[in-house]
Amino acid sequence: MISMHSQYLAVSRIVGVKTAARPIGLWTASSRFWTSTLYQGRATPRCLSTITPTSPIVHEWTQPNRNIIKGRWEPIIGLEIHAQIKSSTKLFSNSKTSFLANTNTNVSLIDAAYPGTLPQLSQECVDLAVKTSLALDAHVYPVSSFDRKHYFYPDLPQGYQITQHYEPLAQNGKIVISPLDGLDYTLVVGIEQVQLEQDTGKSLHDIYPGLTLLDLNRAGAGLMEIVTKPHLRSSKEAGILIKKLQALLRAVNSSDANMDEGSMRCDVNVSVHEIGKPYGARCEIKNLNSIKLVSDAIDAEINRQISCYESNFPVSQETRGFNASTGETFRIRSKESAPDYRYMPEPDLPRLVLSHDTIQALKENLPELPDARRDRIMHQYQLGTIEARTLMGEDRMVEYFESIVASGRNTKSVVRWIIHELLGRLHTRDISFSDNVVKASQLGSLVDCIDQGIISAKIGKTVLDLMVEGDSRDALAIAEERGWRQMSGRDELEKLCDTILSKYPDKVKAIKNGNAGIIGFFISQIMKQSQGRANPVVVSELLKTKMGVLDLPSGPKGRGSKGGTP
Repeated sequence: MISMHSQYLAVSRIVGVKTAARPIGLWTASSRFWTSTLYQGRATPRCLSTITPTSPIVHEWTQPNRNIIKGRWEPIIGLEIHAQIKSSTKLFSNSKTSFLANTNTNVSLIDAAYPGTLPQLSQECVDLAVKTSLALDAHVYPVSSFDRKHYFYPDLPQGYQITQHYEPLAQNGKIVISPLDGLDYTLVVGIEQVQLEQDTGKSLHDIYPGLTLLDLNRAGAGLMEIVTKPHLRSSKEAGILIKKLQALLRAVNSSDANMDEGSMRCDVNVSVHEIGKPYGARCEIKNLNSIKLVSDAIDAEINRQISCYESNFPVSQETRGFNASTGETFRIRSKESAPDYRYMPEPDLPRLVLSHDTIQALKENLPELPDARRDRIMHQYQLGTIEARTLMGEDRMVEYFESIVASGRNTKSVVRWIIHELLGRLHTRDISFSDNVVKASQLGSLVDCIDQGIISAKIGKTVLDLMVEGDSRDALAIAEERGWRQMSGRDELEKLCDTILSKYPDKVKAIKNGNAGIIGFFISQIMKQSQGRANPVVVSELLKTKMGVLDLPSGPKGRGSKGGTP
């Protein structure tokens, strides 16, 4: 028995002949708002809903020529990105989803495709996919349906995958990448469609020689397949787009989008043609699990196809892999067409029907999206492009930053200590920011101690080292316990200045004769003598007073270190 949630109404499937071609246009007509998808001139009716009177907006852009190679060859690139949905259970069963679970522990009878089992659609997965589609500015269809895609692979228990081939959840979205994302120009990349589908299991080939082991923990997990239009022209554009999509998925909290963990995978479609001539054959490079691999595979395939054309060797439409060791793509098989997969309507699932109110409620629930957040923090905190991009480059870093500056701390100081000091230490230790053990309150106390002159910036770096290594105390407590408070008392510092000045009378004379640069030497000697505890601002003032050269340029700017920076 199939139990559907109230907003997922079961309606009869419209029966009609459907071809395998991809959609090339959309139109709506009549008071019932029927939508037809045109397949090579043949219209297949798609019933929407009488409660959704708006037509889908089709985003189309004419892109200028970019990345023309050798003055004649233009690459055409599209991406198919599979993002695992961050749901508590799988798409069609109540099995838990967990990257770290023991092998074959999260497998139900449905996941293992036992005879007689029936799928039950997860509302959580649908909601997260709808939110993702809306964040991509795509049109979410009130009615979508599921299909079976038949192919044999050991880690696909059913012998087919449940997907949305003919009537996907959403179509016609877009992602804008610009100089703020690291590109030299603004580019609008269209999203062909977003569809729900189930993941396969995992085949393990390298544990026992000659044997393939299967882990079905991932089998049946919910995926969003996000297909771009062929608007990309270079590996750089593709890499920036993937990074931006990762940020969007994490902002919506619909996917972890971690390529190294397998929760996001990418297939790349590449073709090359000579300017002014028809597009060439398209080759798909499968299962790329890092941005670097995506970029390297694109460049390798572009070079291979250009080499083929220049040698008058035909390029066949095929599926290829990428060998990171050799930096070359290799043939896997000829490229399947839709008839090879024998698509058919999924008989065990009714159509998915979403009310206008449901879609609107999910849209109103969207969080602040990456572009809006970037623009806000740049204007609110007067941040530069690189600073804003760095803060947004790690999960939860913006929230961390904003919690520190919320009490009125100096924005520039906080940014410097996060980006240049904390982040550098985490990367050196191969720790992701999400696993950062330094609490925002701790880093805030460190900035306070430095800005108030309680400790120097040099000592502050040592304090931060201790925090990163696990000391959970605030900066003042660490400095007190270690005796690292900065020396700011004039009497104590005057004694140090007198001692150092008496050792170098020649340098004192040189300063009095106008050689202002030497004063830095005296400051460094005093800092060394005090083990970094002397307040360099007070030391600079005392030295100039004692040598009678108050009109010399200032030494360190602000409290704590040269130039006021960590």
